[in-house]
Amino acid sequence: MTVTEPATHFDSRYSDPEATATEWPSARRALTEAPLYWLSTVRPGGRPHTTPLIGVWHEGALYFCTGAGERKNLNLEANPWCALITGRNDLAGGTDLVVEGRAERERDEDVLRRVAAAYLSKYGEDWRFSVRDNAFVHGPGVALVYAVSPTTVFGFAKGPYGQTRWSF
Repeated sequence: MTVTEPATHFDSRYSDPEATATEWPSARRALTEAPLYWLSTVRPGGRPHTTPLIGVWHEGALYFCTGAGERKNLNLEANPWCALITGRNDLAGGTDLVVEGRAERERDEDVLRRVAAAYLSKYGEDWRFSVRDNAFVHGPGVALVYAVSPTTVFGFAKGPYGQTRWSF
């Protein structure tokens, strides 16, 4: 996967006068270190579906996994556009991040092995996956792996408040 550096846009309309744009390396580090993400997809009837999950930022994309019969997978099969959100649930600090893009099923087993190693490094032994038949395997369970290469990432800094958008 080609890693692209985004164009940075600071929106002063929604920012404190003393705020500045969040640098992309800082946002990328936050995406890498985040313990939890919220995935928002669209149900076939148009209603939203949001669920928490773990994932890894790897080689310019946010990866997550799901069972074939889970609602998020069924939604993504019908409409691959989604948003992944992470941040801090307070008003006084940190930066909330929203990653928008298309979720593409990852089937390359070399990439899957690297992503599995990233899960193990980040989350420990409870999240050790093997790779077989283009999917993650954990005990008797099989998980499909998706990659979201961002089209846009929004950063909402708090303290001072500042809004940055990265376009890919």
